[in-house]
Amino acid sequence: MKIQLKHIIPSPLTELPLQDSQLWRRDISFESNTTYLIYAPSGKGKTSLLHIMYGLRHDYDGQFSIDNDNAGHLDHKAWVNIRKHHISLVPQGLWLFDNLSGIENIRIKNRLTNHFSETEIQTSLDVCDMTEHQHKPANILSFGQKQRIAIVRALCQPFDFIFLDEAFSHLDNKNTEIVFEMIKNRAEKQHAGIILTSLSPTADGFDKLMKL
Repeated sequence: MKIQLKHIIPSPLTELPLQDSQLWRRDISFESNTTYLIYAPSGKGKTSLLHIMYGLRHDYDGQFSIDNDNAGHLDHKAWVNIRKHHISLVPQGLWLFDNLSGIENIRIKNRLTNHFSETEIQTSLDVCDMTEHQHKPANILSFGQKQRIAIVRALCQPFDFIFLDEAFSHLDNKNTEIVFEMIKNRAEKQHAGIILTSLSPTADGFDKLMKL
């Protein structure tokens, strides 16, 4: 899969000076089987960028396409198919059901996709050191624990890209390395791309670093 941006800029940012950005108002392509780190301070539009490419925001100038199809012309049914089979997202707000346990949040997604076996889910939780916390309600988990649940949930589908919106912000270095390695292994099996947003460009293991 290829995602192409042509002079994209969210409407709220059109009046801001963004000359140093390597993405806004540029011609940029993202390709599967490639890892990208997009970094910028808060308020520069990292979440907006991912939401545009995930079809959640339409208030922008410019154009973007998915495999040469103008995304602005895609209908609801097409976006449902893209989100189910081609692009997975770990949103910054995580979007967990607080009254459900961690494992229930994961199983809800997996019932829609039938992508992971129960053994694969449990293996992923074990890798994340979340096995003993999986039955706790999401609303009593720490934010870092919630991030790991959301990441396992996001892996429970086929994808050509996985978008990670500051998905490691509450994890220590060791857990970040472990979880990112798990994501990379899954992405490699699917020949998929990874796009991570971050506040800083210090992360290792990416093919391309881009300043937003």
